[in-house]
Amino acid sequence: MTVAPAQAAGYRYWSFWEQDGSKNTKNTWTYATAGPSQSKPDDGDVQGFRFAVSADSKDAKQPRGAADFDAVCEDTPAKDGKKRIALVIDSGTAADAPSGETPPKPRSACAQVAEGATSADALAAVAKPLRYDSSAMLCAISGYPKSGCGDQVSSSKDPESNDPDKASEKPAAKDSGSDSGPSVGLIAGVAVVVVLGIAAGVQARRRRR
Repeated sequence: MTVAPAQAAGYRYWSFWEQDGSKNTKNTWTYATAGPSQSKPDDGDVQGFRFAVSADSKDAKQPRGAADFDAVCEDTPAKDGKKRIALVIDSGTAADAPSGETPPKPRSACAQVAEGATSADALAAVAKPLRYDSSAMLCAISGYPKSGCGDQVSSSKDPESNDPDKASEKPAAKDSGSDSGPSVGLIAGVAVVVVLGIAAGVQARRRRR
């Protein structure tokens, strides 16, 4: 009797990444150890968000494309009392997407926010609307996906295997509307309930099952 391979359980969610600041490792992503609401990036930092299906942080998919601060923020001049954060927002592949939805193309944006702003503040400044669930887990960026949040899925294959861009990844398109978005004052109110950590949220969901 032939036994079918076991399907690996995973979760569909937005993961949060930081770029390695080493001068010798350009464009290297590291899974963030704290959630966006706890992270306070410095001026010149590069951070990323990737929507994908993964079991945990060890097999989470990284944001695709180049992530160079100078390229992303070249059209956003420095200002006193402000900092600039380069963000890469990768909505994943068709295989990552919930049924009936098409992921937007990866893009980058330069968020100019107050010096004390968090990564959540920076994201809200350039990628509204954001959506959170009752446990403050980040569910949607720029309205994607329309529904669901950290949903459990089963798959016997790697969603990345259907990604036509995997073999030749291209830099994320830069968002020219980097100055759009809600004010930092408005974001400060939202920051109280923003995600305490995407990975932590996923683990909490797993413990409840």
